[in-house]
Amino acid sequence: MSKYLNPKVDLTFKKVFGEHANLVKSLLNALLPLPEGMTIEKVEYLTSENVPENPAKKYSIVDVRCTDNYGRGFIVEMQSYWNKEFFSRTLFNAASMYSKQLAKGNPFERLKEVYALALVNDEAFNYENDSDYIQEFYIINKMQPTDIHRDISLVFVELQKYKPSDKGSKAIKDLWLKFLTQIDENTTIVEQEMLENPEISQALNIVERSAYTDADLYVYEDYLLEVMTQRNSVENARSEGEKLGIEKGIEQGRADAMREMALTLKSLGKMTIEEIAVATGLSPDELTKI
Repeated sequence: MSKYLNPKVDLTFKKVFGEHANLVKSLLNALLPLPEGMTIEKVEYLTSENVPENPAKKYSIVDVRCTDNYGRGFIVEMQSYWNKEFFSRTLFNAASMYSKQLAKGNPFERLKEVYALALVNDEAFNYENDSDYIQEFYIINKMQPTDIHRDISLVFVELQKYKPSDKGSKAIKDLWLKFLTQIDENTTIVEQEMLENPEISQALNIVERSAYTDADLYVYEDYLLEVMTQRNSVENARSEGEKLGIEKGIEQGRADAMREMALTLKSLGKMTIEEIAVATGLSPDELTKI
């Protein structure tokens, strides 16, 4: 029987980051591009808020919301697979948190920054020659790219792209990413550096299988099954789409080749339109337009 559960699953993710303020504080400090000298010293959880409906919402956790000692807002979520609605949804949630500061009577000049940290267990962005696993989005002046407004920051971490460069690294950023990418039901050995770090060691204890009841484990397994089913559906749809695209490409290539042949035969002037139609499979009407 496995010793650990996967921290990326709904049940365990909430246990680690939704119930232990010191751990979500550590994660945010490690992964967010915070201004120099403005690290998070403490966090306070906010109550759950309504989020917009979308077909894949059950595969995304959006209940870790908090503020820090500077009044900044933070949203942390784990996305099991990527679809185009998630970016809009992440932006909506961050903008909603930002705008709700006014509902508390704050004037515009007192609005604080909001950060949305999305941990994606999938490849979300397919940029050419892209190996970066962290993508950051801000409001930027297109004509003056150095004019960046960080009132709302969206930070996406593509966990599948993360490749640890040093197995002995003690950097908290690497340790959290190793915890999220290496710990699951098949884990038998945990790096010593992870065990020696207080926050990571605490997180490891939280995801130990023995800490969960049979009812908890049923919910856990059910979630894994649903995610697996959904992922297979998405991959099958992508595969069918690629196959269809190849078939259309072949058909288009054949049609182009026949038109080229028809153009050559017409230029020779030795065959009638009807004869060329028989040879190429093109209609006489099509041939008159070539």
